[in-house]
Amino acid sequence: MYQDFINDEHLTSLLAETQVTEQEIDRIINKSLNRNVLTGRETAVLLNADDQKHIQKIIDGAKRLKQEVYGDRVVIFAPLYIGNKCVNGCKYCGFKATNTEVCRKTSTKEEIQSQVRQMEAEGQKRTILVFGTHPDYDSDFIAESVQTVYDTKLDSGEIRRANINASPMEIEDYKKLVDVGIGTYQIFQETYHHETYKEVHPFGPKADFNYRLHGLSRAMEAGIGDVGIGALFGLYDWKYEVLGLIEHAAYLEKTYGVGPHTISFPRLNDATNLDISDEYLVSDDDFKRLVAILRLAVPYTGLILTAREPVELRNEMFDIGVSQIDAGTKIELDGYTKEDEQELDKEQFEIADTRGLEEVVVELLEHDFIPSFCTACYRLGRTGEHFMEFAKPGFIHEYCMPNACLTLTEYLEDYASEETRVLGFKVIEKKLETMENSKVKIQLQKKLDRVLDNERDLFF
Repeated sequence: MYQDFINDEHLTSLLAETQVTEQEIDRIINKSLNRNVLTGRETAVLLNADDQKHIQKIIDGAKRLKQEVYGDRVVIFAPLYIGNKCVNGCKYCGFKATNTEVCRKTSTKEEIQSQVRQMEAEGQKRTILVFGTHPDYDSDFIAESVQTVYDTKLDSGEIRRANINASPMEIEDYKKLVDVGIGTYQIFQETYHHETYKEVHPFGPKADFNYRLHGLSRAMEAGIGDVGIGALFGLYDWKYEVLGLIEHAAYLEKTYGVGPHTISFPRLNDATNLDISDEYLVSDDDFKRLVAILRLAVPYTGLILTAREPVELRNEMFDIGVSQIDAGTKIELDGYTKEDEQELDKEQFEIADTRGLEEVVVELLEHDFIPSFCTACYRLGRTGEHFMEFAKPGFIHEYCMPNACLTLTEYLEDYASEETRVLGFKVIEKKLETMENSKVKIQLQKKLDRVLDNERDLFF
């Protein structure tokens, strides 16, 4: 029997009783910079540091850690919504069962192929498939959808990693997804506060807090190496939710030898028939704080910033700790083949960054970031515990930036405008000039030449 490891009283007491001193803040930040995961108590110290001087120190520490661990690369993906039928009653979601205004749809194999071809035509290489909670979306249907995505190719374009955002399953169901080669399996607890969870999930399978909490436990027992956790900020006190995420990450690390591959932290956005109080909405300044604290608390976990957030804020977050973003995002079913404006009756929630993929790529390049479409670790088996064996000593950094440059070169050659190509190759040249490992630099230059000679899918 899986035990509920989230103790509301304990997490609340950490926030109420933990004292803040400058010496302790310095010690905790240095611990993180030495690549050590923070405890819940240490995270609570950072959460309670409300003085502006202390907040800035935390943000500066997160910036330094982000640069040292992840460098200037930002991984790009795009979501693909497959079906929005749902039997849950989540008050914050446009797809909830009681919402009669939303247009219900499940994509056919042909429709999935059409969407994937359009995504590939734009240059996407990574996706996350999103499913509602419904009997139609069982493990067989999800596995078939994943296989369709992998089998659909357009010229030199292909989706090389398909992650999943879907309801919790049983171990035997997850094994079917392992067999078709999924990437990360993502389940958001939404809120780790029991009373709030009960309030916002009045009915449906999702109303079972503990079953959802251990959805990723069963996934890891089934052999899925990479899992993603998340909370929807705006449902309860943001400081508590950060501690909930840290508690969840620590449980996975202790129980399965590896923590979550990614953490997501979306904020509550508008949706049709939204039925949520605005009491716990998170300000932009607090949002920056929570991301910086997450970066310090879990140094090797990817932090995902979604298109829910406006462009200006997204741009500020890359330095603070974000390592993955969605770009060119469409969250309407069949959205990639449509030119229409957002229609909330066809979407789960409203997004703020509606730019196309190339616009996002250009923005990153203009700030000297390398947009990365890399999937090498997943395809070479560097997942789960094996990934951490490379990441913790710093070896993974030797692979990530070269692979980012290779996948960016593919994008520039196959999809970008001439203006973007010129900008992109200038940024790549800068990165080559600053590379310290001469052996890797020589190997990278050779591989880049091969990509320019029309070879594809090269990686370290």
